[in-house]
Amino acid sequence: MNIIEKSINEVKPYKNNPRKNDEAVEYVANSIKEFGFKVPIIIDKNNIIVAGHTRYKASKRLGLQKVPCIIADDLNDEQIKAFRLADNKVSEKSEWDDSLLDEELSNIFDIDMKLFDFDIFNGEQEEVAEYKSNERERTNNAYNLELYDDTRVDGFYQMPIIKNDNFIPDRLIGFNYMLNSKSTKAGIHCFVDDYQFERLWNDPYKYIDDISHYECILSPDFSLYMDMPMSMKIWNVYRSRMIGQFLQDNGIKVIPTLSWAEKETFEFCFDGIPKGSIVAISTIGVKQSKDALKIWKNGVDELIKRIEPSTILVYGGKIDYDYGNIDVRYYDNEVTERMKNLKNQEEVI
Repeated sequence: MNIIEKSINEVKPYKNNPRKNDEAVEYVANSIKEFGFKVPIIIDKNNIIVAGHTRYKASKRLGLQKVPCIIADDLNDEQIKAFRLADNKVSEKSEWDDSLLDEELSNIFDIDMKLFDFDIFNGEQEEVAEYKSNERERTNNAYNLELYDDTRVDGFYQMPIIKNDNFIPDRLIGFNYMLNSKSTKAGIHCFVDDYQFERLWNDPYKYIDDISHYECILSPDFSLYMDMPMSMKIWNVYRSRMIGQFLQDNGIKVIPTLSWAEKETFEFCFDGIPKGSIVAISTIGVKQSKDALKIWKNGVDELIKRIEPSTILVYGGKIDYDYGNIDVRYYDNEVTERMKNLKNQEEVI
């Protein structure tokens, strides 16, 4: 098989060619431009095209002066006619394995395959783009990224700021009792096990209406256990601030809940709280050990130094601690108090 160059003016289209494929000329021209003329035109002994009409038209469009050709001079006239039809017909039978096509196309980065009319690729790319868009939205929802406003954050860890609403409730009820409480003249606290209010983080919009019936809410008290990795402690403080800011943005009064662990957490656990704010803390579990009490007192010392709160709401019982001139309000665990009263009544009976 000999490949020879012919002047494009010597090559002649077959006037009775039954295959019309003008729409492909642009894409074949793009292919020749990108990769060179890699598939010769087949002509007969009279320079009439047997196979390659589209390549011929593409060459004319590109202004080529010469084209590579193969002369099928070993075929008789009938074979030439049959070959011309067979060559065109075979191309109609080709099908794509979409998964393999996608795999191949996914590894082509610097060449725009749309230039070669890959409609399957375009469609799959749109599906991939839509999938990625949906996955990004799913990720945003999981982390509540749409709530984040980088113009209203504080500190190195960009803790959302909870402004001071200057409100003090007379009583507090747990988030887990919010839907069943007979009276809404109270604030809501989250000094309960995390699983009781994790749903507030998972779907914050769902609870706006229910919370708005109450006087205020204390921002969620996501746990800061000593044996947690520091990254998780940062994350839980962030989540508390983010939900607090979000609820304020929806017209709900919010009192920031402050929690801490070892001294290293002081680097972030008080960020996002303006000076002079009303804040809430808990004493639950503090009396269990001397170490826990020491950690709690060190945190309150730092809280007072950094925030200079106007009022501290203390949930869970009194601790022997000097708050100085700060207004301190104590709130009992109403469930625990009811259980104590029931027990006392039973003992009397």
